[in-house]
Amino acid sequence: MTSDQISQFEKKIIIRSIGAADFSKIIALQHICFPNMIPWKMEQLESHIRIFPEGQICVELDGEIIGSCSSLIVNFDDYLEQHTYSEITDKGYIRNHNPHGGSLYGMEVMVHPDYRRMKIGRRLYEARKRLAEQLNLRGIIVGGRIPGYHKYSEKMSPREYAEEVLQQNIYDPVLTFQMMNGFTLKRIITNYLPDDEDSKNYAALLEWNNIDYKPSNSKTHYKLSFPVRICVIQYMMKKIDSFEEFATQCEHYVDVSADYKSDFAVFPENFTMQLLSFLEERSPSLAIRKLTTFTVQYVELFSELAVKYNVNIIGGSHFVEENNRIYNVGHLFRRDGTIEQQYKLHISPNERKWWGINGGMKLEVFDTDCGKISIQLSSDIEYPEISRIVAEEGAQIIFVPFCAEDRQAFLRIKYCAQARAIENQVFTVTAGTVGNLTHVDNVDIQYAQSGVYTPADFSFPRDGIAGECSENTETVIMAELDMEILQRHRKSTDVLTFRDRRTDIYSLQIRS
Repeated sequence: MTSDQISQFEKKIIIRSIGAADFSKIIALQHICFPNMIPWKMEQLESHIRIFPEGQICVELDGEIIGSCSSLIVNFDDYLEQHTYSEITDKGYIRNHNPHGGSLYGMEVMVHPDYRRMKIGRRLYEARKRLAEQLNLRGIIVGGRIPGYHKYSEKMSPREYAEEVLQQNIYDPVLTFQMMNGFTLKRIITNYLPDDEDSKNYAALLEWNNIDYKPSNSKTHYKLSFPVRICVIQYMMKKIDSFEEFATQCEHYVDVSADYKSDFAVFPENFTMQLLSFLEERSPSLAIRKLTTFTVQYVELFSELAVKYNVNIIGGSHFVEENNRIYNVGHLFRRDGTIEQQYKLHISPNERKWWGINGGMKLEVFDTDCGKISIQLSSDIEYPEISRIVAEEGAQIIFVPFCAEDRQAFLRIKYCAQARAIENQVFTVTAGTVGNLTHVDNVDIQYAQSGVYTPADFSFPRDGIAGECSENTETVIMAELDMEILQRHRKSTDVLTFRDRRTDIYSLQIRS
């Protein structure tokens, strides 16, 4: 036979990540596999691929989806042994996904009934195991249904039923399959899934151990605390005579932050405008274009400082020219030498009028060695949708470099930063400029009281303030934030403003 003739007999099975185009097929498959249970909502599936796309896997045969599985990563110590499905999956939205957790938690596996003799389920489980190995996780945990139990519920307890399945005296379509795939029974969970009538709301907690797991010394794994130290720099805008003088001033503050073993040094918005004090250009719009010529020097300086002093630097913001347009751009300089950018989204009337600044089009969440973070320049923090979206994507700290000319502008930023910390149960950090640039037009006066803010609850400082600078003074403050306490706070407090949002009646969607 020729290759063309042989190809007529080929059946192409593809194991791949789930995408947005697959959602309707996934929901249709759920209706077939679990006719008596509530299927995923579109917004839940959107949340899955936004937060942890690697954990959402499907099997495709000749263009049709015939199986799928969904997972998230958890620190299982954060949950009670008798947890519910809703608790550990965040009502199916997985916003509790913890990239620093130690275990992959399996939410669901389904295979079309017409293809259950093709080992599709085994392929999905093997894909999960490979993912756990690639991510160096301890193993996989599942709350497995026991759908055959309803036939025996009047004769034996769920534990007795599970033991009979283990002894192969009873066949259970789910539990038997999981045992054959290397999972061990840990315990029986009660009231796990309310609409699982076949299992009588019970589930078997099962675990597969990754024998290739390599324990890490990283402080992000199973620590009683995960302290992150922040150095906030309230930067003085004063006349200088050269870029070298600017660099010396910046290096001084990074050196100070390193002396205190800080994980982040945070500079204010627009602080590079200090360079305009030695440029002879009175027109604000032309001066800004001259300022953009220092972009390479600015990036080289702060990238070098981050690596030299082993500090992640939130490099305030700097004006950048691209395609003859000017943008206000925040920079993250990681201590491993990598660099990220967040363009300011909401441009003030003053920025448009005097400098011709354009708004960015993309909202970013950045991974760091201290967890996920977001950078929101000045007025961006005044738009609550932005913080809600980044919190849903896992950001735990929102950095807010700002530049305010009077107390009213400063208070808008401060109060909004505090509100965002409470609404989303995250930390917010503001860093502003002080002083005067008497030689530069439209950079007349500055007003700031930089601060570090927390949710308002017993686990955090009184008034939700971890630290604040003195007003209008050149200084720094240090604050230590415990990321582990924040994680526990999101799960165990009386007021859960982030988890208990009514996503059944409203949601946010970012347009790409």
